Amino acid sequence: MIRILLADDQALVRGALAALLSLEGDLEVVGEVSRGDEVAETCRTLRPDVVLMDIEMPGLDGIAATAAVRRAVPGTRVLVVTTFGRPGYLRRAMEAGAAGFVVKDTPARELADVVRRVAAGLRVVDPALAAESLAAGLTPLTERETGVLRAARDGGTVADLAAALRLSEGTVRNHLSAAIGKTGARTRAEAVRLAETNGWL
Repeated sequence: MIRILLADDQALVRGALAALLSLEGDLEVVGEVSRGDEVAETCRTLRPDVVLMDIEMPGLDGIAATAAVRRAVPGTRVLVVTTFGRPGYLRRAMEAGAAGFVVKDTPARELADVVRRVAAGLRVVDPALAAESLAAGLTPLTERETGVLRAARDGGTVADLAAALRLSEGTVRNHLSAAIGKTGARTRAEAVRLAETNGWL
């Protein structure tokens, strides 16, 4: 039996995935969590073979949770199953140690096969998304620009951002200006939106 942990903040999605996967004779859902910061500890306790990981979760996003699982329980493999098929997310998830990446509209039979392949040690990526990721290339943003845009998601003045990031206001303005230019945006709000759309944040 392949033991599976479901990590998704939507109870309906978790329930549907559990019901579909339980129809397969060799797959067993051994646990469910709704928060990213619960995944690694639950893996330590349940020792699943595969975690089906969403990206957008409270507490810790799925990419950071993937890295935490890989550190805590190296034998557990992570398959990202998300609504957000963005090239930047794919690249970041694979860098964090994910063994696979598919979108939630993957047919149930195909998802079960992907779980089996990931459990067997293979890497599996949605082919259309892989091609899009190669075409999109790497993020143009530096680590600092990415951090400033993340902080800017919730709004606030330059002074607020500077205080939160422990940077000078001039440095924050410079990073915002660079990020706006690199994303081709007109405003910082648009830069945040474009960076999120591409999965760079």
